[in-house]
Amino acid sequence: MAVASAAPGSTFSKQLLFSLLTLILSCDACQKISLQVPSHLKAETHVGKVNLDECLKSPSLILSSDPAFRILEDGTIYTTHDLLLSSEQKRFSIFLLDSQRQEQKEVEVVLSAREKKVFRKRHTKDPVPKRSKRRWAPIPCSLMENSLGPFPQHVQQIQSDAAQNYTIFYSLSGPGVDKEPHNLFFIEKDTGDIYCTRSIDREQYDQFEVYGYATTVDGYAPDYPLPLLFKVEDDNDNAPYFENKVTVFSVPENCRTGTSVGQVTAIDNDEPGTLHTLLKFKILQQIPDHPRHFTIHPDTGVISTTSPLLDREKRGCPGLQKCDTYQLVMEVRDMGGQPFGLFTTGTITISLEDENDNPPYFTQTSYTTEVEENRIDVEILRMMVQDQDLPNTPHSKAVYTILQGNENGNFKITTDPNTNEGVLCVVKSLNYEVNHQVILQIGVLNEAQFSKVANGQTPTMCTTTVTVKIKDSDEGPECQPPVKTIQSKDGLPAGQELLGYKAIDPEKSSSEGIRYQKVGDEDNWFEINERTGNLKTLKILDRESKFVKNNQYNISVVAMDAAGRSCTGTLVVLLEDFNDHPPQIDKDVTICQHEKDYAVLEPVDLDGPDNGPPFEFFLDNSASKLWTLEPQDGRRAFLRQRHNLNYNYYSVPIQIQDRHGYSAKHVLSVRVCDCTIPSECRMSAKEERDVKPNVILGKWAILSMVLGSALLLCILFTCFCVTTSKRTVKKCFPDDVAQQNLIVSNTEGPGEEVTEANIRLPTQTSNICDTSMSVGTLGGQGTKTQQNFEMVKGGYTLESSKGGVLGAADAGRYGYTDWQSFTQPRLGEKVYLCGQDEEHKHCEDYVRSYNYEGKGSMAGSVGCCSDRQEEEGLEFLDHLEPKFRTLAKTCVKK
Repeated sequence: MAVASAAPGSTFSKQLLFSLLTLILSCDACQKISLQVPSHLKAETHVGKVNLDECLKSPSLILSSDPAFRILEDGTIYTTHDLLLSSEQKRFSIFLLDSQRQEQKEVEVVLSAREKKVFRKRHTKDPVPKRSKRRWAPIPCSLMENSLGPFPQHVQQIQSDAAQNYTIFYSLSGPGVDKEPHNLFFIEKDTGDIYCTRSIDREQYDQFEVYGYATTVDGYAPDYPLPLLFKVEDDNDNAPYFENKVTVFSVPENCRTGTSVGQVTAIDNDEPGTLHTLLKFKILQQIPDHPRHFTIHPDTGVISTTSPLLDREKRGCPGLQKCDTYQLVMEVRDMGGQPFGLFTTGTITISLEDENDNPPYFTQTSYTTEVEENRIDVEILRMMVQDQDLPNTPHSKAVYTILQGNENGNFKITTDPNTNEGVLCVVKSLNYEVNHQVILQIGVLNEAQFSKVANGQTPTMCTTTVTVKIKDSDEGPECQPPVKTIQSKDGLPAGQELLGYKAIDPEKSSSEGIRYQKVGDEDNWFEINERTGNLKTLKILDRESKFVKNNQYNISVVAMDAAGRSCTGTLVVLLEDFNDHPPQIDKDVTICQHEKDYAVLEPVDLDGPDNGPPFEFFLDNSASKLWTLEPQDGRRAFLRQRHNLNYNYYSVPIQIQDRHGYSAKHVLSVRVCDCTIPSECRMSAKEERDVKPNVILGKWAILSMVLGSALLLCILFTCFCVTTSKRTVKKCFPDDVAQQNLIVSNTEGPGEEVTEANIRLPTQTSNICDTSMSVGTLGGQGTKTQQNFEMVKGGYTLESSKGGVLGAADAGRYGYTDWQSFTQPRLGEKVYLCGQDEEHKHCEDYVRSYNYEGKGSMAGSVGCCSDRQEEEGLEFLDHLEPKFRTLAKTCVKK
């Protein structure tokens, strides 16, 4: 779109007037616009704005019929010089031309000078004007960004209908007036003209929403506040810039044409959706510039490849050994890329990612090396390779492989991680007498797989040849094979000779001069001949020995030459099985009646399978009345009861025979029990006594019983002598008995404090002792009473169940000798009666079974007055009531 304006009298003005006359004669009237302006207009004064799109969209030429006015693209009208309008209206036309569609339009503009207001006050008698329901319509208005002035610049005029009858004052409020940015706009209160005081940056304020007010002299508002929107039209004052200052992209080498590399982005702070922000991208330069490999989409900024020949390892780039990096100088320009648009340049870097498109190759086509025979774990050669791919990556790290010549596993090749060299080593000894040299073929690859190059081919493996010469050396004997097996019969007696181990001297190809020594013989079965290496048995060979594994017995032999060089071999003696062991069985058998009425017999034969099962089972005639024997699968049998037997032990003789008739007799001890599993079987004491096993005592057992009986008689005799001697003792307790016994008291009243005066010593001790020696009688009355014995420290008391203490209250304490003299005769009598009675009924008087009565109390035993060596567990005595403390002091030694 072009806006034409020129000074009168110039050549261009004449041509313009000629074009204007032509346009006037041929154009059609479109619309008529009326504007009210001040009577005096200065140069570059904003007159108003016409909506040109209503007449003709996108005109290519805009002309004004009056050179005093110029028209902008958006229809804004400005004065070109100062004007003074008379009372009459001033008219001029705006001509619009579309050269492509050959259309012309005319817009008529009528300017009217405003009348000067006469201030008129509203009197109180005048009727109050009512607010009009009709809103005073705002005139569309826009401001140009970065306007050059002159300032103040007229923006718009507002008028109220109430101004026809009253004097109206106008005012503004809002952003740009009384809010940030302050004082950008002001209004003439008499005329309603709005002015802008300075230029505006649209990127800071893109529009202003203000309110206009109309009030009378006395402050009455006849109209509602008028909202005004001042939009700031964008000026292309911001050049676009790249979003990232440093941009680096990467793309695989040898990629296809059209592969996307990356996208560059730019930012323009001008108004979006306009030509000011319509950006175009362009590549200005590629470094290196030949050949061109990249292109960019002008609208999206996407960079893509234009050639499949991106080779990172290619040589010839200026100043570079390899073309692995490219730099692109980019430009971004607004205004759709037009030359007058603003622009910015930048540089991006494109790095080529390495692909494994170059195989490693040896620096030599063949290698030669040498090594002495019998050397192991020795490095014999290093091979260097070269690879153009990126160093220290899987694309360049070498992997070496021995392709041929290493069938015996004598060599190993590895990669040195620091130098990438191939290191060839000998891991298994070489023999000069077998081969004088070995030829190896070695290949090399990379850790990563090869990728296809631009021509679609895949690199192949590089190979080389290595000749290894073996140097001869004087070596010791050879033990070949390392393990030798010989056979022998099971049970071979001592003194028999077997063929031993033979070693060979490789230099002589014979065993001459070699000496042998045994270094391993677990059970010392053999001795070895030092010159021949043959074996001689020292013991009977037993296949069932714990030193024999899988019928084999191992012997380690060292062969040594005259120079002291040696080798070690193993001689395996394979023992042929001999049927020298009958079947064996566990003789303790349990039958649980609740589960089943039979027991499973599973014998074991230590011989081999050829001399073992199937077994045959035979039951002795003496046991056939109670038992039956049922063979099952040749390996086991069921021992079954003919009828339910009592819970007891039974002896069952049987015979078991292997497949060759070698047998043995066994007497089974069968326990019939009331249980579900054998481990739960618990027979009563009576059942255990009723079992009468057939036991034959040996001479040592009989001698032990005799000595034990003699010892028991000695003990009884000693006790009898001690008891007899104690009868003559006049004193039944020691002198300090008063300090060791407690007073017998039957009172329940408050006790007395225990002192030495309270302890009464017994009198007539001899009578008391005589009374205590009577058996079951008291005072000659002949009445049998139950005697209770209460042990106290240092003595005992006898109490009658029929009342009272024997003799007197003070006659209840005796010494240990009196207790012994009382118990020994009775114990001797009981022992004698138990020996005479086979059923041992008298033992029931003394032998009592103790039952579990639960856990003990916190206080422990009540026998606090017993003769204890340690006073543990008596802490509870520290917390007794006062009444018990005296008793506690008496019981416990302090």
